[in-house]
Amino acid sequence: MKRHEAREVALKALFAYDLGKNDLDFVLKHLLEENNKVDENSKSFIEYLVQGVLEHKEKIDALIAQHSMEWKFERIAAVDRNIMRIALYEINYTPDMPAAVAINEAVELAKNYSSQESARFINGILGNFIKKSEEDK
Repeated sequence: MKRHEAREVALKALFAYDLGKNDLDFVLKHLLEENNKVDENSKSFIEYLVQGVLEHKEKIDALIAQHSMEWKFERIAAVDRNIMRIALYEINYTPDMPAAVAINEAVELAKNYSSQESARFINGILGNFIKKSEEDK
């Protein structure tokens, strides 16, 4: 399984957990069982993303809210929030992840699971975050 596909599984798990308040272990078990391409490395990566996002969710959500310009965090679609959570987790907590790759992956996820408008919106928020981070350095 490619990392992009693993991110898709992580997105589905976070979305189900976020929206349905489902038991995370149940959601992950179900998603991993239904996808026969999941090898041990992919499973570890999926769990790394999901657990990491949830562990740092408050900080990540604050970053999304801070950089979402005139959009209230609560108005952002659940799928878009979770796509950005994954990208910001990878940018901030995965040392070998180039920001451009994380943003590109987020945009591709948005195109597949949300809309063109969402892809542009997500690209803008993540771009604002990167620009501000570079200015602060």
